[in-house]
Order: sequence, then C-alpha cells, then structure tokens
Amino acid sequence: MALSSTQDFWFGPRLGGAETEFHLWAPVERAIAVEVEGREPTALPSAALGRRAASVPGGAGTRYAFQLDSGPRIPDPASRAQDGDIGDASLIVDPGSYRWQCESWRGRPWEATVLYELHVGLLGGFAGAAAHLGRVAALGFTAIELMPVADFPGARNWGYDGVLPFAPDRAYGTPDDLKALIDRAHTVGLMVFLDVVYNHFGPDGNWLPEYAPQFFRSDMKTPWGGAINFRQPMVRRFFIENAIYWIHEFRLDGLRFDAVHAIRDRDFLIELASQLRASVPDGRYVHLVLENDDNDAQLLTCGFDAQWNDDLHHALHVLLTGETSGYYEDYARAPAEALARALAEGFVYQGEPSRHRGGAPRGTPSALLAPTSFVAFLQNHDQIGNRAFGERLTTLANPGALRAAVALQLLAPQIPLVFMGEEAGATEPFLYFTDYRNPGLAESVREGRRGDFARFREFSDPKRRERIPDPNAPATFERSRPSFDGSRAQEWNDLYSALLGIRHRQIIPRLKGTQAVGAAALSEAAVFAHWRLGDGATLSIAMNLGEAPAHGRFPDNEPIWGESCNILPANSTVAWIDS
Repeated sequence: MALSSTQDFWFGPRLGGAETEFHLWAPVERAIAVEVEGREPTALPSAALGRRAASVPGGAGTRYAFQLDSGPRIPDPASRAQDGDIGDASLIVDPGSYRWQCESWRGRPWEATVLYELHVGLLGGFAGAAAHLGRVAALGFTAIELMPVADFPGARNWGYDGVLPFAPDRAYGTPDDLKALIDRAHTVGLMVFLDVVYNHFGPDGNWLPEYAPQFFRSDMKTPWGGAINFRQPMVRRFFIENAIYWIHEFRLDGLRFDAVHAIRDRDFLIELASQLRASVPDGRYVHLVLENDDNDAQLLTCGFDAQWNDDLHHALHVLLTGETSGYYEDYARAPAEALARALAEGFVYQGEPSRHRGGAPRGTPSALLAPTSFVAFLQNHDQIGNRAFGERLTTLANPGALRAAVALQLLAPQIPLVFMGEEAGATEPFLYFTDYRNPGLAESVREGRRGDFARFREFSDPKRRERIPDPNAPATFERSRPSFDGSRAQEWNDLYSALLGIRHRQIIPRLKGTQAVGAAALSEAAVFAHWRLGDGATLSIAMNLGEAPAHGRFPDNEPIWGESCNILPANSTVAWIDS
C-alpha cells in the first residue's frame, strides 16, 4: 500500500458531483446497507478483503448512516463530521469548501518549535481557541498543540475517549471551524500540532466489533480497552489514511501520537511515518512526535522527530515538590543525577531496571540522539490532570524554584512544551473530566478513578477519596479553566516573554546540529550542563533548586540569563554562551 494523497483514500465517503460513494470495511458476513437521508437504504455488497462500497445520490450536508441487519443504525467509522454526537447520523462533507487565507504557509523547522499545549473545549471551541492565538504568538511560542479533537461522547472530554478518528467533535465546531483555527494560527506564525490516539477506542460508541471484530486483537488488551490489530492490512490503512487526512486536508504542521507503547506492532509506526512523509511535498515542514513510556530510542531514527521526555519531567518534579510516590519512586534516590543524565543523554532509563515496573528493564541507549529529539516540559495535561485534585506546580512548588526550572526548560536545547496556563502562573486545577450520557458508565468511571488512588497512602481514608472530583460533573470541567488575566499573569507573562526572546535570538539560530557535551549534579538539588551548539559555540546552564548555595566552576562569560557568580545561589538558573 502506498498513499500519496487523500485522493487515494478508501475509508470515508467520496463526494463526486450529485452522488457520493460510501465505503465500509466489514469482513463479517452479514447484510449491511447505507441509509442516506430521504432515500431507501442501499445494500453494500460484500467484496474482496471485506470491502464494501455503493454510490448513492447525495451532496454535502446530507445525513447518512449504516444499517446493520440486526437493527442498529451506526455512524460511519470514518465519518468526517457528525450531525450531533457520536451516536447520531454522519454528514457528507465537501473537503474543498473552506477557502484558505494563508496559502503561502509551509511551516517552520523543528529546531524553531516552542509548543503550547491546549484544550480546545476549555477555551470555547475552535473559535474561542483562535481568539487566544495572537497572545500566544506574542509571548514567543511558535506552535500550538491541540489535545485530541476527534469525536468523543458528550460535550466535555480530554479527547482520549474518541471513537470517530476522522470527525472533529461537533461540540468544538465544524471541520471548517477547525480549518479557520489552523488558518488563523498560520497567519500569526504559529504551527499547529494535533494529538492523535491510535492505541485504543473509547468505551462508548465504538461499533466496530459488530461488523469488523478483526479490527481488535483477542490475545491482548490495553489499559483503556481492546488492543487494535495492526497485523491486519486494512486496519493499518485506516490509521495511515487518518494521519495523512489530518496533515493534508487540515494543513496541520505535525502530529503527536499518544501512548505508542500500547501499540505492540512497532513496524506499523515505522510504516506510518514513512507513508506520511512520502505524501508531503518538498519544501513543507511536517513534524511527528511520540509519547512512548518504553523509551525506545530506535523509533527516533525511523521517521519521528522527537519524544515527550517523561524522565526529565519526573526528575524535575521530584526536585520541585519532594513527591516520590507512584512512578516518581524511580527518581527519588538521586533526582539531580537523574536530571543531569536527562539533560545530557535524553532518557534516564536506558535499559536499567525500574522499581515502578517491578524491576523490569526500561528503555534503550539514547546518548547519540540530538537534544532536539526530546520534548521537555514541567507540566502537561497528564502530569497535572492525572493527579487526584489536578494541582499545578504553582500550588505545589516554591515560586523561586519554579521560576528557575522554567528558565532551564526554555533555555536548554530540548524542544520546550508549555501547558495552557503555565505562562500566566495559573493556580486553577486541570481536572479529569468526561460527559458520559450512560449513567452506568459515568458511575463506573467515577468509582474507577477513586479506586485507582486507593493504593496511595494519602488516599487510604475513604472520605478523602470521596472528595476526588466527579469527572462527569459539569463543575469539574468549569473549575479547570485557567485564568490569563491580572497582575500575577502579567508577571509570569514577562518571565516567559523574556526567556523565549533569548531563545529566539541566541539559541534557535544555532540549534541545528547541537550535541551534548556533558552534565553533572553539583549537589542534591543542583545541576550543571553544557552543549556544543551547531555553530561551535558552547551553551552552559547551571540550575539550583535547593535552599542552600551550590558550588561549582562556571564560565566567566557574561550570562544570557541570571547573574554572574562563582557560587550558584538557591533557587536560581544561570545560562552562558561561549563563542
């Protein structure tokens, strides 16, 4: 299979004049019809490889659904838009209806990337998010990363419970509204990345097992549901088409692939990256980023630009908060040494046994990878929202230490990612929220989440567990809106603006070709690291998150950030460039 563009797609409706050709992969032998608004159902005859297709009169905006012989009417699994929620009819969409304004946009190099992760729903949908883009660009960010927007149940969700991967959720707006958001971003110089979920489907509204049980593996599960069967060529094609669809039809600049450690067929990921890159014309930048808890360095040499670096985050979090439960136990013994290794080599765990994994080895060697192969963050949707009460670091860490950590993050060569609200010093929580209309499922999720925390010592009291916010309550969603206004926000804005200004002037132009020279712990809470930049200059950063000064030998150059010193003060970061 080789897909060069969306013209080669097999999944989803193909609009052609007054007729539309409908496609479905349904390898189970049963009668299936397509029911187009205003017409009698049209049978979809079974053909080779389980493919079915039929042409029916109907243009853009027409409602349709597939009718199974057992009775239920189901949406198209490759629906481009829904007339309501996941259980409603699908809509025929004209892919050429939107008139792009920023036609000349070709993207930005990976080294220029400074990511701003956001939740579209909390900002008021696609139109509401678009209104924030001028502010984000003015602070020095060069890209936004949208949490998943593929259709999910209800109106409130993180997006990782999606069941219709091609359809932007109607609660956020129409496909053209999403294109307008992307167009606006390009107009102000921002790339747009989208988080996509190819490791599972959500627990509500997934009809695939009814007519394509081969879509899932019977021999394994994921923590979120049935494991997708990437041994099936048509399943691979479904997701490869999805990735190409987002990049080409919506002119996205990149994709972030969620939890690929749950995809056991690694060759599928390599094939996906190869097919996607082959579809992109010369002169256009497209970037592919992984979330992979397995720390598999080889994938970062097979078509993917970078991986979210959980190791760096975890080491910094232990230093900032002192928390050592859960997965933080792997970084509790010597967090400064772990941070130094993450700054110099990328992964902390490169094959060493992990206590959190019961002593099993984790990771592969990563020291030969460029620093830009790693995305560095102090917070993201997971690291805030998977906490019981969704606390941000502004409520957990010493303010001075947090500012020092922000300086390290934004001046180091790794690609920075900031979660919405960090740049404003927001103190509002980011909670886990859903909008399941099935009362039984809503109850199961609520009690399941409280049960997940029962193993932690601080939640041994059932009354404390009961205070964990109900994900399905509208108030949980509303409490998660960050504040971007006020004097506190302005102070944090000034910090981010100053640091990103230095990054743009002095680091990004030299970033391509950068390699680590080394890093070391200066004390239990301080590190020193330096890198050889692409033009031969040396970038050095010393950071101390402790309450006592740290001793070390620092360069004599005028710092680009911080104060010249021989002894590093508490809660400080100093950075130099030696030409």
